[in-house]
Amino acid sequence: MFGGSFDPVHWGHLLVAQAALDELELTRLVFIPAAQSPLKAAPAQAPASERLRLLRLALAGWTRCEVDDQEIRRGGISFTIDTVRHYASRFPGASLFYLLGADNVPSLPRWRQADELARLVEFVVIPRPGQVPPTSLPPFRLRLLEGVPTAVSSSLVRARLRAGRSVDGLVPPAVAEALRNSGLYL
Repeated sequence: MFGGSFDPVHWGHLLVAQAALDELELTRLVFIPAAQSPLKAAPAQAPASERLRLLRLALAGWTRCEVDDQEIRRGGISFTIDTVRHYASRFPGASLFYLLGADNVPSLPRWRQADELARLVEFVVIPRPGQVPPTSLPPFRLRLLEGVPTAVSSSLVRARLRAGRSVDGLVPPAVAEALRNSGLYL
């Protein structure tokens, strides 16, 4: 599972996805855009429907990836435990992984139903450039994703769009075109 706001999706997300697919030998990776993150003070800048559309454009042709809109359909604050419980019941006995940025690891003990989350999933920590990723936080099981970290972020993409600058090379071509045509983030 790869949760986040994806506001908007960019190459950094896709490079992380490819690294996770390869390193963990996953049969499937599910992108799960949040309706509203409980850890972010401000809501997503783009409407959920647009974030979903861009994510689907970015993942076109990625046969081992899919988009699950259950958190958006639920609305309100998106709690990871609700989504993890869904997948644990849907795939009993499967090894479940949850991709998580290294900067979010220290907050895990404050997540809703943290002890149950620690039991149900192994957190795959996405390193951030310039940060030393945590390797241990009992009772959570952490595994470091060794794929190449990238400095591309959604906030960088939004800032470039607001400044009227190109986002080519930062997002897939179909996403760049959709962003140009929609005027999102201006």
